[in-house]
Amino acid sequence: MSGFDEIVAAPVEGRVFAQTMRPGLADAAPGGRVRLDALARWLQDVALADVSDAGVGDRAVWVVRRARMLVDRFPRFDEPATVRTFASGLGRMWAQRRTTVTTPGGGRVEAVALWVHLDPSSGRPVPLSDEELELYRASSAGREVKARLRHPAPPADGAASARPWCFRSSELDLAGHINNAAYWSVLEDELLAGPEPEALDVELEFRTPAQPGTFAVLAQGPRRWLVAEAGEVHASFALAA
Repeated sequence: MSGFDEIVAAPVEGRVFAQTMRPGLADAAPGGRVRLDALARWLQDVALADVSDAGVGDRAVWVVRRARMLVDRFPRFDEPATVRTFASGLGRMWAQRRTTVTTPGGGRVEAVALWVHLDPSSGRPVPLSDEELELYRASSAGREVKARLRHPAPPADGAASARPWCFRSSELDLAGHINNAAYWSVLEDELLAGPEPEALDVELEFRTPAQPGTFAVLAQGPRRWLVAEAGEVHASFALAA
């Protein structure tokens, strides 16, 4: 599917942060691969570690607007993984982050995510500080990013199939809404019902924060939508053909 955010190469200059992860029992699917929701936790954990290590962790709260995972081969249980991340694009009140996960056994995941920059007190989008811009300007190499939503709404004619979904209170995060990693379980649940995937390319777009409760997952072709009982769309997936 065209239109996914670009997987740009690692920068020639600028800040690149790296961290080692070791998949545990709670990260692995029955077949031994690391699940999508576990990979999403790694991506957000290394992003937080980067801003904390750089000394700007208290400047803002970052929330994900859109994320793409391109899995060439899934990491495996107990296989150490190196996670490298850098800023790959900047906007006025948002930024793009590229992350690569590699393992000695050939596991490789390329990810890119658009994060919105929020004021810690008000929770509203605010411009990046001069300090943050200076920190990430070199690695972003002049790439400008936008935060517009671009996934289509679900079909209104009832053509999409539907299955039930439920978020639990234990999936709430510090912001008081369902953590972004939990959304990946919607697709992971579908993967677990079929043959073990070798590779995957998917983009997830977040629309409005969700609370614990019941939802419907609508599916039509390569697209999925997470919809509340009242009809509000909270997130959508687009899978590459």
